[in-house]
Amino acid sequence: MRIVKTAEDRKNEILDVAEELFVEKGYDNASTNDIIARIGIARGTLYHHFRSKEEILDAIIDRMTGECIAKAGMIVRDKKRPVLERVTMAMVALNTTGNAKDVVMEQMHRPQNALLHQKMQDRLIGGVVPLFAELITEGNKEGIFNTKYPMEASEMIMIYSNEVFDDDKNLTPEQKKSKGIAFLYNAEKLLGAKEGSLTAALMQFFG
Repeated sequence: MRIVKTAEDRKNEILDVAEELFVEKGYDNASTNDIIARIGIARGTLYHHFRSKEEILDAIIDRMTGECIAKAGMIVRDKKRPVLERVTMAMVALNTTGNAKDVVMEQMHRPQNALLHQKMQDRLIGGVVPLFAELITEGNKEGIFNTKYPMEASEMIMIYSNEVFDDDKNLTPEQKKSKGIAFLYNAEKLLGAKEGSLTAALMQFFG
């Protein structure tokens, strides 16, 4: 019996298979023909949802970014956990690695994908800044932070971290650690936090 899938189910199936093939073959070597063959659909079905392999990559990035923001949001709103613990857990959610994500990030750092990379960064910052502003506001009330501008402080920290650590593969471990210490020191100053409080919670990301 022929199974009829909804447009959303079919779209996600295409993205799932594309991720698999990008990991197996590499983005450059995987083709839309490979995707069509593995799913067993007509070419017209694929092009009904995505006009090109580049558009598929764009949709994968949107989905990954959305999933990261959603996970971070669930953590931020779990009021049973202390503020600094939620800061740490939200950072973990945003920095989750995996084969598919590694392939995507490799593509993002190619010069020809600069606009796509900027789109990903803009969406991530747009989704994450309000979440961390919530934590900063809560931290203000508890006396952990002391800043009059939670939203702006969150935005500055996110833009700073993305600019410095977005593509840090060329840094030595010592350079990465040094930049991490400086970042956390400056973030503490910006948030009015006790010196060393963020370092104790977040240095794991830079060690």
